[in-house]
Amino acid sequence: MRADARRNHHRLLSEARTAFAEHGTDTSLEDVARRAGVGIGTLYRHFPTRHALLSAVFEDAVSDLLTRSHDLLDAPQPCTALVEWLRAIITHAGEYRGLAHALMSASRDDSSALARCSRPMREAGTELLERAQSSGAVREGVSIDDLLQLTNAIALAAEQSPDDPELADRLLTLTLRGLKAEPGGRAGQSPSGD
Repeated sequence: MRADARRNHHRLLSEARTAFAEHGTDTSLEDVARRAGVGIGTLYRHFPTRHALLSAVFEDAVSDLLTRSHDLLDAPQPCTALVEWLRAIITHAGEYRGLAHALMSASRDDSSALARCSRPMREAGTELLERAQSSGAVREGVSIDDLLQLTNAIALAAEQSPDDPELADRLLTLTLRGLKAEPGGRAGQSPSGD
């Protein structure tokens, strides 16, 4: 990239981060371009779709989440490590209104630019989940795709209830109770066999 193109790219990312944090991920791309001091054509040359821009904006945060997942692979309690990582995802998604919805919509679309973020996240989460399952703390049959969708749904619910800062944690706790293997019973069934 030429120096002026690199500057434009950097300004667009910086202004997009600010706009997404202030107004949500559905903010006008024309506004992002205007704030960066470039035309909309320049924005589209750098980021051909909204998902491409979202992906670029969130790559740093995803990198931090991936690093955290690798650090947690050595944690003594695999289930606690998985929960800590899922909490970090919810916190990250909560930083930008609309991110959880965008991630949910792109989760099954491998052609989306956001797949660049979601694919490594699924791989990192799979390692943590399999470790928790191997320890017997999480029942078999739980998939990382389902967990990430639930995590994004929790972040979306919390976004819709900004006056309840504890909602995300309560919903995550409720969700996790359904993940745990049941002692003396089959996973996913109540002790009475229901």
